[in-house]
Amino acid sequence: MTRVALYARYSSDNQREASIEDQFRICREQAKREKWKIVGSYKDAGISGASMILRPGIQSLLQDAQAGKFDMVLAEALDRVSRDQADVATFYKHLKFAGVPIVTLSEGEISELHVGLKGTMNALFLKDLAAKTHRGIRGRVEEGKSGGGLCYGYKVVKQLDARGDPIRGDREIDEAEANIVRRIFREFASGVGPRTIARTLNEEGVPGPGGKLWSDTTIRGHVKRGTGLINNELYIGRLIWNRLRYIKNPSTGKRVSRLNPESEWLTRDVPELRIVDDALWQAVRERQAAIADKFANVTEAVRKHHKKNQLNGKRRPRSLLSGLVFCGCCGGPYSLRGAGRFACSNHISKGTCPNSRTIRQDELESRVLSGLRDRMMAPEIAAEAMRAYAEETNRLNRERRSNADVWQVELAKVDKQIAQIVEAIADGMYHPSMKEKMTGLETRKSELTSLLADAPEDKPDLLPTASAIYARKVATLIQALNRPAERQEAAEALRLLIEKIVLTPGPGRGEIDATLHGELGQILAWTKRQALGKASKTTKPAADATGLLVSVVAGAGFEPATFRL
Repeated sequence: MTRVALYARYSSDNQREASIEDQFRICREQAKREKWKIVGSYKDAGISGASMILRPGIQSLLQDAQAGKFDMVLAEALDRVSRDQADVATFYKHLKFAGVPIVTLSEGEISELHVGLKGTMNALFLKDLAAKTHRGIRGRVEEGKSGGGLCYGYKVVKQLDARGDPIRGDREIDEAEANIVRRIFREFASGVGPRTIARTLNEEGVPGPGGKLWSDTTIRGHVKRGTGLINNELYIGRLIWNRLRYIKNPSTGKRVSRLNPESEWLTRDVPELRIVDDALWQAVRERQAAIADKFANVTEAVRKHHKKNQLNGKRRPRSLLSGLVFCGCCGGPYSLRGAGRFACSNHISKGTCPNSRTIRQDELESRVLSGLRDRMMAPEIAAEAMRAYAEETNRLNRERRSNADVWQVELAKVDKQIAQIVEAIADGMYHPSMKEKMTGLETRKSELTSLLADAPEDKPDLLPTASAIYARKVATLIQALNRPAERQEAAEALRLLIEKIVLTPGPGRGEIDATLHGELGQILAWTKRQALGKASKTTKPAADATGLLVSVVAGAGFEPATFRL
């Protein structure tokens, strides 16, 4: 019996969560008619169809397809999978490689033709939808109505037109929030910093925009982009729309903003929405200008100092541990604050974390590098890692050999059937149905040949000297940090050996404990490449000699390396 996996998705405001169950229901009915066995259901709720990168449901489906957990994917329509041409093609290729066809209720079994035509149509639909949405919002802004979400300090006006339909885009001042807006403007103009303002508001229990906590960036934002509370011109009765445009990063699937030319901005006066008077608005602008001048002077002084002091060129990269350090109390990031000290960002910016301990950048780097060199791949850790790695490697090798054996048997059977048809035709027994049968057999033969050609070979065992090789290479990288020509590559290689660093207040006054977490599968892969001589000393440690990602997952026999520094 054919094993089927169902997939459903909904995204826009015009759909509802029940849409997922509606899609599953009609897919179940189809499976029942065809006598297919449903072995899994995958869904993504409230996520756009323009990108698959961030969708956990579809990523899980692809992983299970590669593991052979089902024989077919069933969905309502191809646009439920994705409306992005590249994503549809990638999804189709991954499933085709796994030998899993896609069937939809709208299009039937998906082929290259569907991927090309439907992908193009869906992409055009998205572009047309964006243009119509943009045009509709512009019309509302032309009338002085809101062109986007609800801004802090205002509330939605709920009213109906003559036909009883809701009128969208009307706002009115929320006096309680408006008072907070005026307070922030007054405090900033009087010299109070955004960080102090945010911490005070959080301590008083005042909810921020969207009910979230206040942070310094929520208040100060970006002057040129008009973001941040103190830069919002709606507070002086001026509505500006189309200042920014948003595009998706194809690598991450996340939206990033871009500043539009000022000629494309649409500005309308809405005096009824004014919250801040001109004098207070101007006082804030003057303080911002003074801060900008001071920052420019400090930046220039630092630049001149660095130019004079040639020793600075030999220092390690400032960003050696950036993005890798986290607070053990709140889980938030630790970042560089002030004169080269790491501090909890949530404690500094929001005041929501009690962890006030800081640590010098050079001290933390020294402790981390010592841990990488002396403890990350100690002999006992390396021995356990290699044992688990060998078990995982053997399991994968068995799976590869099993798949290859099945494909070889099927290929021999297909070759035999083709030969029989050719022989029958040669004996004068031609029938039109033979052409269709021959086409199917040739197609399957091509697929099997491709699968066998692309099947990776067994992975060789890891060298028993991994611990010694690792220690020698890490020591070389640490030395390279002090050589300007090699510093950047060495820093990148070392960062790839670190999963995260967790800082927690110690028992004594001013003490701070540091715990280093490393992914042993990543480390073993890197060590193996160094041993086999397949990469330079600072090559990114992501692949082994076969070009396949090596990752020993949880349950493979050990946990990631974790120890205090």
